[in-house]
Amino acid sequence: MAEALLNHEPGPASPLENLTLWERVLAHLREEILENRLPAGSELQESALAAQLGVSRAPVREAIGRLASEGLVVVRPRRGAVVRELSKDDFLEAYQVREALESMAARLATVRLEDDSLARLTELTSAMEAHAQREEVDAFFEANAAFHAALVDASGNQRLRELYAQLVGQMNRYRRRSLALRGSLHQSVAEHRAILSALAERDPDRAGRLVADHIRVPQQRLEALTDEEFS
Repeated sequence: MAEALLNHEPGPASPLENLTLWERVLAHLREEILENRLPAGSELQESALAAQLGVSRAPVREAIGRLASEGLVVVRPRRGAVVRELSKDDFLEAYQVREALESMAARLATVRLEDDSLARLTELTSAMEAHAQREEVDAFFEANAAFHAALVDASGNQRLRELYAQLVGQMNRYRRRSLALRGSLHQSVAEHRAILSALAERDPDRAGRLVADHIRVPQQRLEALTDEEFS
């Protein structure tokens, strides 16, 4: 499948086919890592990957370098690269940065939020509520992730969006741990309703504070875990 993906002869243009070779290798490896098909600790050997994907080592090397800059792999001198595993402290730091980014996004979005963006956030919150009532945990968190991504998009700040996408990409490998840390789905829905109210009332300080409080819930539970419990 990887060879077909990278060597596919383009028909009608697709986003993947518009990428350079190393970008296609990067997209493939990133997806393998984020979907946990390359779990933490997996070695990324240039020669083996190049043979598997049917490319030279140069685009693989470039892709691995980019993955390292995204925090997804660690490059060890003379020993190759491995998929990075987040420690409890790494995960906590990621939550802290996410809190800062999203609370800022909420403040920025509040003063420029269009009606269609507010309607989209309302729709996603209603979807979360329906999924919570039916105990559809995976679907709930899909809608939850879409809500937070839409809120960041509504900030209008491109650099913030890029940083957020990179951060969430790193955290998504640990989604199951995030689910356990979140707690009550119904409480989460209530928190999203409160955020929506602040956005609708164009209150940036309250919106930012409520988003920060919402993201701090799993943070506080994470802080209470021992390293052994986290592992």
